[in-house]
Amino acid sequence: MTPSDSSVSPVLRSATRTITTEPARPIISARDLRKSYGKGQNRFEALKGVSFDIREGESVAIIGKSGSGKSTLMHVLALLDAPDTGDLELEGVDTRTLRGAKLNRTRNKTFGFVFQQFFLTGSNSVLENVVLPMKIAGIGRAERKRRGIAALEQLELADKARNKAVNLSGGQKQRAVIARALVNNPRIIFADEPTGNLDTNTGAVVEDILFTLNREHGITLIVVTHDEDLAARCDRRIHIRDGRIVDDSAEELAA
Repeated sequence: MTPSDSSVSPVLRSATRTITTEPARPIISARDLRKSYGKGQNRFEALKGVSFDIREGESVAIIGKSGSGKSTLMHVLALLDAPDTGDLELEGVDTRTLRGAKLNRTRNKTFGFVFQQFFLTGSNSVLENVVLPMKIAGIGRAERKRRGIAALEQLELADKARNKAVNLSGGQKQRAVIARALVNNPRIIFADEPTGNLDTNTGAVVEDILFTLNREHGITLIVVTHDEDLAARCDRRIHIRDGRIVDDSAEELAA
């Protein structure tokens, strides 16, 4: 599913970035990130000094086995959790300065989230689920509806706008989640095992949508996965094991 320029919705059109020949600047910079859980003998080091940059417009796969620290890393990068030590910058801003309402606004405006579990409220309509980030951001009802419908049209779900989310198929639910991720025109989309609950064909459609958003509209895509085929579609793969980066394909390409 690759939309043509003429079919791009207002939501995606406004998210399209101007392509230049200058090197992309880091949108995320991580330096020596460390994160532990528990205390004493039960203490578990999830991240053990992780450092890298992610440049705007990259598609990056964070890969590793269960318990490797990849999900913890995603939560830290997405400002859903804070590192114990280390420096994390978002577009040059020290994220430790983002607190309370400012942190919530930054997260809501900058990030879109696509999770394996969908996190849709089944008793609400598809449109009500999609517009939730805009409601949190305080955007008016009319504008919420306009942008929500535009996103659903782009993802071929406009005819399901009034349907209860519980009645959608797995693929339709994931497309609704992507529409919800788009409505605030995010700079970065975090996708955590986005095809994990889908069959092969439906998963391929969802992957195509995500990579279209990345490559045609300049949205930085960060995918957390153990799926090697999905990871191979990304520009770059960061392999994490036991809380440490053991391989970064970008370093190999630059060498």
